[in-house]
Amino acid sequence: MRLSFKDWTKSGSPWIWLNAGAVAISVILVLGLIGIIAIRGLAHFWPADLQQSMATDLQGQKRMMLGEVVQKEQVTAEQLRGAGHQVDVEDDFLERQLFKVGNRDLYGFDFRWVLSRDLENVEYPEHAVAVERREWGNFYGYLLEIKEHGETIGTQPLGENLLWEEAKERIDRAVDIYWQIHSLEKQDIGAINYELEQLRLEERRLELEGQDTPENLAQIEEERQHWDQEYQALLQRLSKLNEDFSRDSFVMRTTDGQQIEIGLDNIVRAFQPNSMNVLEKLGHYAAKVWEFVSEDPREANTEGGIFPAIFGTVLMVLIMSVIVTPFGVMAAVYLREYAKQGFLTRTIRIAVNNLAGVPSIVYGVFGLGFFVYFVGGSLDEIFYPEALPAPTFGTPGLMWASLTLALLTLPVVIVATEEGLSRIPRSVREGSLALGATKAETLWRVVLPMASPAMMTGVILAVARAAGEVAPLMLVGVVKLAPNLPLDGNAPFLHLDRQFMHLGFHIYDVGFQSPNVEAARPLVYATALMLVAVIAALNLTAIAIRNRLREKYRALDM
Repeated sequence: MRLSFKDWTKSGSPWIWLNAGAVAISVILVLGLIGIIAIRGLAHFWPADLQQSMATDLQGQKRMMLGEVVQKEQVTAEQLRGAGHQVDVEDDFLERQLFKVGNRDLYGFDFRWVLSRDLENVEYPEHAVAVERREWGNFYGYLLEIKEHGETIGTQPLGENLLWEEAKERIDRAVDIYWQIHSLEKQDIGAINYELEQLRLEERRLELEGQDTPENLAQIEEERQHWDQEYQALLQRLSKLNEDFSRDSFVMRTTDGQQIEIGLDNIVRAFQPNSMNVLEKLGHYAAKVWEFVSEDPREANTEGGIFPAIFGTVLMVLIMSVIVTPFGVMAAVYLREYAKQGFLTRTIRIAVNNLAGVPSIVYGVFGLGFFVYFVGGSLDEIFYPEALPAPTFGTPGLMWASLTLALLTLPVVIVATEEGLSRIPRSVREGSLALGATKAETLWRVVLPMASPAMMTGVILAVARAAGEVAPLMLVGVVKLAPNLPLDGNAPFLHLDRQFMHLGFHIYDVGFQSPNVEAARPLVYATALMLVAVIAALNLTAIAIRNRLREKYRALDM
């Protein structure tokens, strides 16, 4: 029996299909967006082949060029003329290519646009070398000489590869020394500097309290001398490492004939992409991705990794969750279980709902004024007078950023918890009370466990919002580059007063504040992908906990 259109509409089937279609389109759009971000971000780490050609640039000048083809696009001749370029053809569209030519210290720029039709003698030289440097970006060219202490120990003709194996061994040696220096400076020397600073503060505290007796000062001086001796020994070791680190250098030649000497203390890695097979490129790709997620940034955040930003984001979200969950649950329990339901309670609920719509920057201004200047400044005067006028907690830091975001996400947790409490049948409460339990015992042992999945839902929503916020964090703790992580081996280990890096702010800084836009663009996509991955990981962890709680208390809900 066929239904008429009117009956089919009344059956509700059109709305089911409409909702299903809307959900499917939303999923496709989200997956498509993540796919675009992933492709553009992760492709940056692949060792692209180096193309050498005689190129005529958009100003009509010819020169030899070596670099990576980063992008191709179609433009009109009229657009090129409007930008001041010399284009004589009347074609509707012309293809141009964006080359990463590197050698910023020689050319003053990293990238060049060239029309595809202006490329001549295109080739991919097998022995062309790509050098990743700690400063001045990549260098593309050919290896001519290896020097040790300024003396040439090996040469090779242009285009030959006689010195490559020895060059790789010397690079590996230099990189190993670099990490020894890094560990020595960050951990050993950093720990001694921290102890010396604590002694200085202790001496200042004794002076303020009038207890700077010769005996107390002598004890401090004895400890200071001990750390000074340790410091001098480490400095001698560091000096020896730095001498070994700067021992070797390469003489490199560009395709246009310029020569430059590059110290191995400035080289992260060097490779010949045109001679690498697929497995070697996969190994290089894995190493680059690992570097991105495990190392510190360099070159104004346009090179290196984003580990401090990942660490800061996760740590801030965890602290925020620990703060917001008990306060949100207590507020929801009071409003639902204890407060008299009337005009005042309804007004409070309306205020809570309205707080969820307040712009985040307003919370940032409040956090800066109240938490940082008022609370933090008061804590400094009470507990850290020896450090003044340098602030301890009276400056933006991890604690105030976490509290500000806890305040921002508090309405979400309150609303979600209240919804969970309202869905628990009244008969469950009455049954517990009938068995002799007090109201507090009923609440603690029956109601709250059954409402725990709803609480976790609130935490999930809070994490999703807090991890992606940027505007308030710019005022209460996030910085472009943090020299030290908030968590380290120095007591008290978790330093809530320190500023930190955040993935969201890193995206803003690299995308809009970088002096090298083309170099920073792939890192914007890669960092955005990492932010999505971190939020997804945090949410999936919370969802797993919620599902486990839901299964555990399912019997009570039946």
